[in-house]
Amino acid sequence: MLRARVVPTAGKVGQEDVMEEAENVVENCPEIKSAPLHFKSKVWEHFGFVTRPGRTDLDMAKAVCKLCRRSLSYCGNTTNLSFHLVRHHPEVKTDQTKRPEVKARQQTLDGTMCKLPQSCDKAKRVTTSIGQYICKDLRPYSAVEGLGFRNMVYNLEPRYVIPSRKFFAGTVIPGMYKETKTTIRERLSHTERVALSCDAWTSRATDSYVTITAHYIDEDWSLCSHVLQTRTMPDCHTGANLAVLLQEVVQEWGIAEKNVVVVTDNAANMEVATNLGNFEHVKCFAHALNLASQRTMKLPSVARLLGRVRRITSFFHRSPLASRVLEDKQKLLGLPVHKLITDVVTRWNSAFEMVERFLEQQAAVTASLLSPEVRRREKDISTLTEMDISNAEDFIKAMKPVKVATCVMSDETHPTLSLIAPLQAQLLQATNVNGNDSQFVRDMKEAFHSDLSKRYASEVEKNKLHLASALDPRFKGLPFLSEEQKLMTMGRLTAEAAGALEQHADSEADAADQDLTEGAPEETRNLDNCDPDGPPPPKRKDSCALAELLGNAFGDDGNTSGAASEKSALDRAKEEVKMYQGAPCLPLSQNPLVWWKQHWHEYPHLAQLAKCYLCIPGTSVSAERVFSTAGDIVTAQRSCLKSEHVDQLLFLNKNLLVPKH
Repeated sequence: MLRARVVPTAGKVGQEDVMEEAENVVENCPEIKSAPLHFKSKVWEHFGFVTRPGRTDLDMAKAVCKLCRRSLSYCGNTTNLSFHLVRHHPEVKTDQTKRPEVKARQQTLDGTMCKLPQSCDKAKRVTTSIGQYICKDLRPYSAVEGLGFRNMVYNLEPRYVIPSRKFFAGTVIPGMYKETKTTIRERLSHTERVALSCDAWTSRATDSYVTITAHYIDEDWSLCSHVLQTRTMPDCHTGANLAVLLQEVVQEWGIAEKNVVVVTDNAANMEVATNLGNFEHVKCFAHALNLASQRTMKLPSVARLLGRVRRITSFFHRSPLASRVLEDKQKLLGLPVHKLITDVVTRWNSAFEMVERFLEQQAAVTASLLSPEVRRREKDISTLTEMDISNAEDFIKAMKPVKVATCVMSDETHPTLSLIAPLQAQLLQATNVNGNDSQFVRDMKEAFHSDLSKRYASEVEKNKLHLASALDPRFKGLPFLSEEQKLMTMGRLTAEAAGALEQHADSEADAADQDLTEGAPEETRNLDNCDPDGPPPPKRKDSCALAELLGNAFGDDGNTSGAASEKSALDRAKEEVKMYQGAPCLPLSQNPLVWWKQHWHEYPHLAQLAKCYLCIPGTSVSAERVFSTAGDIVTAQRSCLKSEHVDQLLFLNKNLLVPKH
């Protein structure tokens, strides 16, 4: 039986035949370019397009397989492309309908968004925060040009455009300086009194600067300090030049009426400057302690001891081998692993710390110096004798109170002027020679005692220090004074309190007269301008009936006999001082400003005096601490930094308030 073979007619060709006829291998095919991003089917991972001959645009009518380089007709759908993969490349999986890398290849959002203009609020906030970073972290202006910094800012906010370093140096930082300066001027205008501390220093570029720091107690009884300015002083630091500088500071910051007192070291030019400028002067107690201690360390016996200790500590600093051996000995003996300290000539307490650390590590130091490997290298370095060790222990014992006093006086959060008199008395008593002292200790005590006893010897300085201690609730009993000195100090305190009462009464009377004049009727305010020939102005009638009946007997007619006379300002001041003395003393560990904040309403006029005295620092340490900060700003790489930029950066570093997150 013969069967007829069915031949497909035109227009009804099978799908396989059609696909076979449509597939042609492209010979010498140019580079196959990927399909556009909006072609999202997964098959486009394996297909692309080629450019038209002689042209640059893609031939979108033919899709070319990247696996076998065959070209297929493309008319808007991917059916034939998928069939080609199934038939010729079965190893390729096409179960996913979209390319996974399409999202990664899409244009990012930040690429389509415009940059933030510098005038918008967000850009201003970012720019301000960068300026705060430069000031508070002591970064150079060139930090904004660093590749790492720019990359970090780009990742945080891609739309933000970082301004140039010149913009920060010429616009951002000066603007922040001006705004902060206005705020501090406003705070200084509401204070009872302002104290200034100043000191001079030299930068790496050998430029001479003078730093002025202000101190005051605010309305919340908090001790506040602000670096006001750091200005170059190319002229000689004579008393006349320094007086001019201080006068300019007072005028610039509007504190001429704040009864300014200046705290400086004991240099003669500083004393001349305060005298020429008519400023009240307080000498730095820390500097006085340093001078007395330096005189003690210049004694031949003490200098010999310090020289031997310094020679050993310097050896361990310059020898890596000895330093490693010392560390091994410390671990072996169970001692803390610490480096030895070398002293600084200008700071007496560094010599104290050097000897103290040496005694702590004495066993490890001796073992290290006697070890064979160290002896082979350094034969000239020898250990201290027993007498040297004994003298070193006596040195630490004798100077320990001075070190503690220096640390206490360096605190900037508590009042320190009131500490000078009791600390000086205690140190003088501790350095009195007794019969049990060795000759080494006797010489040290005599040298220190004779030098410190000369400090604050004038009556003006003594009275000021005693009044400050009397206004400190910790020392108001004045146990370091004799009974006669106590009575004199309390008498001066009473007189000053009475003066404050009278001044307060006068100010209230002036305010009342002003209010009465402003609130009186028009005809009363213009009484002086009325016509003398005209009728007199009508008198205001007293409507108090009780005054008509009892006025003659109780002094309403001007006769004060039988009436209780008002107490004088001196009597009220005596009562207030007596109540203050009767209150229990504050423990030494407490802050006197906290006590005054809680009791100022009980002793209002003494509290006013306390603000005027306790705001004065006993040292110029705050100004000297600026030196270390300035060293981080005027570095070797920034030695050409302009003086105005040094002033602005130091000012903002100490005064700019940055929120903590």
